[in-house]
Amino acid sequence: MSRKWETVRAAVIAAMSLLSVLEGAGSAAAASRIKDLANVEGIRQNQLIGYGLVVGLNGTGDTINNSPFTKQSLQAMLERLGVNIRGAVLRTGNVAAVMVTANLPAFSTQGTRIDVTVSALGDSKSLQGGTLLVTPLLGADGNVYAVGQGPLAIGGFEAEGTAAKITRNVPTVGRISNGAIVEREVDFALNRLTQVRLALRNPDLTTANRIAAAINDFIGSPTAEPLDPATVQLTMPAKYHGNVVGLLTEVEQLQIEPDLPAKIVIDERSGIIVMGRDVRVSMVAVAQGNLTVSISEAPQVSQPAPFSRGQTTVVPRTRVGVQEDGQKLALVKEGMSLQQLVDGLIALGIGPRDLIAILQAIKAAGAIQADIEGM
Repeated sequence: MSRKWETVRAAVIAAMSLLSVLEGAGSAAAASRIKDLANVEGIRQNQLIGYGLVVGLNGTGDTINNSPFTKQSLQAMLERLGVNIRGAVLRTGNVAAVMVTANLPAFSTQGTRIDVTVSALGDSKSLQGGTLLVTPLLGADGNVYAVGQGPLAIGGFEAEGTAAKITRNVPTVGRISNGAIVEREVDFALNRLTQVRLALRNPDLTTANRIAAAINDFIGSPTAEPLDPATVQLTMPAKYHGNVVGLLTEVEQLQIEPDLPAKIVIDERSGIIVMGRDVRVSMVAVAQGNLTVSISEAPQVSQPAPFSRGQTTVVPRTRVGVQEDGQKLALVKEGMSLQQLVDGLIALGIGPRDLIAILQAIKAAGAIQADIEGM
């Protein structure tokens, strides 16, 4: 077996050893908090967006003639400040039109600050050293929820000379820490709810039923009910009336063991294969062989005899070779586990990309009890 396959085998063995260690840690290690498995409906972020201007750039802003929206925005801003430049020729390169985005956290109150991201909209080369002017940030309903302003922090730069240019990261995107002030609150009376719904991040019938059972055992009454694979509904018990926060605080700390479907995730571009622990294979025979066809050209020059009337010609010489490597046949027994399957395929000297093709072929034969999902 070549060094390449030895490396692949060593990596897989190490992964299998880690899996065995994790399995040996017991069921307690596999348990997860409900807090990590589900979200509470209504407790969510809201996305904000705005359009503004960045000033103070060192000649790296938008080209006014090529960016009409920058010119119009600059004229409108100056007119609001009492400066009339209608009809004037603008040649400044220190202004750039930008899009400002932010996430409004749940239950944000007026006066709190949030981070904003600023991205160039025109042909600006860099936003380094710029300052964002007052920019209203709108929600999906069209209302203003925050106002952003402040100096930008840029994680990249660009330097250019006569015959060379260097760019590090993306100099046309910046961030302002605590750069926006919340002006409007999103009304959501959590403590007045009589029912709360938990939304599972990975919908699964068994996991939803286990969450409901754990909550009911903790409360001592049928409080939780799984509505579908992605939703568990809680009805407020009498002792938690008006104290939804207290109930959710205790419920989110309960631990259950989530159930996952048998799935194989394949990324053919990078050769990555991720298989779940519940993947099982029926009895199937696997043969793998690589057919190599090599063609080599070695033309030769033919010289005529001295004082003859012949001509110098090139005589082609072609060699064709066919070699079939790795002609091996393996029998995969019924009900084999993930580790046994991988060990058997690696024993054939199969690399990651060949393994992808074999798994797809086994799935096509109906001998693998798992879904194969491509990235």
